[in-house]
Amino acid sequence: MSLDASIWAWKVRQKQKPKGSIKPLKKLVLLSLADRASEDHCAYPSVARLVEDTEMDRKTVLKIIDELIEDGLIVDTGERKGRTKQVKVYQLVGVNGRETVPTTVLLNTENDDLNSPNSGTVPTTEQFQQFHERVPTIPLNSPNVGTRNLSKNLSLESKNIKAWLCFKKLREEMHLADESIDFETIMKSNWANREKRAFEIYNAEKNLCDDLMIYHFADWLINAYRNKYSNTHHSNAAKPNGSSAQARHLSEKQIQMFAQKLSHHSDFISRFSEPGESYDKLATRIAVKLEDPAQAKKWESYLKQVGFEGVILGDMA
Repeated sequence: MSLDASIWAWKVRQKQKPKGSIKPLKKLVLLSLADRASEDHCAYPSVARLVEDTEMDRKTVLKIIDELIEDGLIVDTGERKGRTKQVKVYQLVGVNGRETVPTTVLLNTENDDLNSPNSGTVPTTEQFQQFHERVPTIPLNSPNVGTRNLSKNLSLESKNIKAWLCFKKLREEMHLADESIDFETIMKSNWANREKRAFEIYNAEKNLCDDLMIYHFADWLINAYRNKYSNTHHSNAAKPNGSSAQARHLSEKQIQMFAQKLSHHSDFISRFSEPGESYDKLATRIAVKLEDPAQAKKWESYLKQVGFEGVILGDMA
């Protein structure tokens, strides 16, 4: 996530064109792109991800992306990402770092907002330079670089850039692992902070990146909920073996999730990875194999080690 891109997306004034999408919907799609932008201000969420983020239909999202390109706010770089190498990579145009002077996005004469009483609330470069307070020149190695234009209304999570936990990413990971678990209920519980402290102590010496910390913390919370804090886990434990297990095929979401988990499972890697193979490449190869029910059945024991519950319905032919 790029904080600069998110701030820029909030400040951009959208254009309203005849028969075009309404401005609030265009801003929502742009914010979703900015929220998933990297430090070089490029974003490549899939259309399905944008549909889920914005709760719009696919046709509307594609139309708005075309309009944002016409408005000069995003550019198709021509690069493609993802497992299928078909996800488009967009460059956000006009994002400035927080240490730079903000500039106004150029608007054409057909924008109705020019006649609005609120017109001019985003200063031009000339207006900003004429203001009585100048932006100080700060050395690049100063700890204050980039803090001057930081919004006062940012969430505590955004201000504390040293914190590893992102609740939005944690919600997504837990939803992928088990859609039946209510994320909000867990985070409002009295035991969630206790488990977070225990998790941080357990991983203090492992030097994991933020994304991996969130990835493993999702599993940690789910296991804690099921084994220690759920009101139903005791009654489930009393059931005969297999009474609550339901034979089924893996869904597409489960295939992608468990492929990622198995690609980081040390025992699985030692047996099935190829020399020099990256995590991403291994995960892609695992996902392809898990689409075959017979192969998924062979790996059932490994799947259960990374969170799968139930019984794999193998090839019945």
